[in-house]
Amino acid sequence: MSAASALRASTIEERMKYGFADQPGFERQRMQFLLAAEAAGATVTSYPHPLKGPGGEPLSTDVAWFGSPDARRVLVAISGTHGVEGYYGSACQSEWLHELAGRDLPEGVAVLMVHLINPWGTAWVRRVNEDNVDLNRNYLDFGTALPLNPRYEAIHEIYTARDFDGPQRERADQALAAQLGAIGWAEYRSIVGAGQYMHPDGLFYGGAQATWSNRTMRSIAERFLQPAQVAIAFDLHTGAGAFGHPMLMAIAQARYPALSDAEALYGPWLYTLLTGAQAEVSDTGVVARATGYTSQALLDALPATHLMQLVIECGTYPEAPMHTALRNDHWLHLYGDPSDALGKEIRCALFESFMPADAHWREIAWRRTRDAWERALKALPDIRPAE
Repeated sequence: MSAASALRASTIEERMKYGFADQPGFERQRMQFLLAAEAAGATVTSYPHPLKGPGGEPLSTDVAWFGSPDARRVLVAISGTHGVEGYYGSACQSEWLHELAGRDLPEGVAVLMVHLINPWGTAWVRRVNEDNVDLNRNYLDFGTALPLNPRYEAIHEIYTARDFDGPQRERADQALAAQLGAIGWAEYRSIVGAGQYMHPDGLFYGGAQATWSNRTMRSIAERFLQPAQVAIAFDLHTGAGAFGHPMLMAIAQARYPALSDAEALYGPWLYTLLTGAQAEVSDTGVVARATGYTSQALLDALPATHLMQLVIECGTYPEAPMHTALRNDHWLHLYGDPSDALGKEIRCALFESFMPADAHWREIAWRRTRDAWERALKALPDIRPAE
């Protein structure tokens, strides 16, 4: 069966086999999405990325609009903010487009799928972008003073050891163990995960300027969402939280007008995380002290839209192995060779960390994501913007 034929498969089981790929591949994910958009009759707009994938393949963020071009109520789904996490988001987007094919949307409602907003990260199997930037720390005003994270300075050297297996790595491991022994994982996560803007070679780097993905996402919002009266947007993630548990979250700096609608729609499933430098440490695995989140950026960019900005975060593995996978990937792209045997082993481990092969995990992730979208689609016609 050719790749195109496989991706045209008519059953959920076959499509999800190819969607939740056992091995990463940007071209396969993109082909699947474009075929699903075609089957649904969606209009596709592409934003070519300036760089190539590991096989020299062209990279792109593709945007599918399904529904009336005049719709003023929009359901939005964004995949790939953290590149490797885009394999989950992409598969769900493509499968739902297949389901929407032939269905009538509620009157005045459209669906907008933003496919792999960080295409370089997805293609190279990295959480960050081509500049080692965490996109969810990059949505800031770079014309003002950037956030400071002085506590990161004491741990930066843990992430710059040149040895993968040698004296420098051993010293870094000892330093990490000392930190964890003193403050524990939750507080340590709040330091390293809060983001930092001083070290381009560090972990959770937020960048020195708006990235290509940041600029592209803002262009998409301006073009497709500014006319909307009401929107429900989902940013799709994996990695934080308990294995097989898809968290539905509202992440913002403060309560926003549509949050009450979200709480009424999703009830106790919805977890609200208010962010800021003085925020309490969260037990969700998502860092409340970080700034530059996509969710807040969209709220800021669309002040005239009654926007319900949500995040779906599908939990995978415990903190310690996840952190090791991120450290190893970071080392690989500082000092290693992604194409050699060790590089491939590290990439496969990172892929598994954010896209588990476990069939039950994949089924639950898809079903709960679909449920969140179906509820939103049904509710959109009746949501009334705040006066």
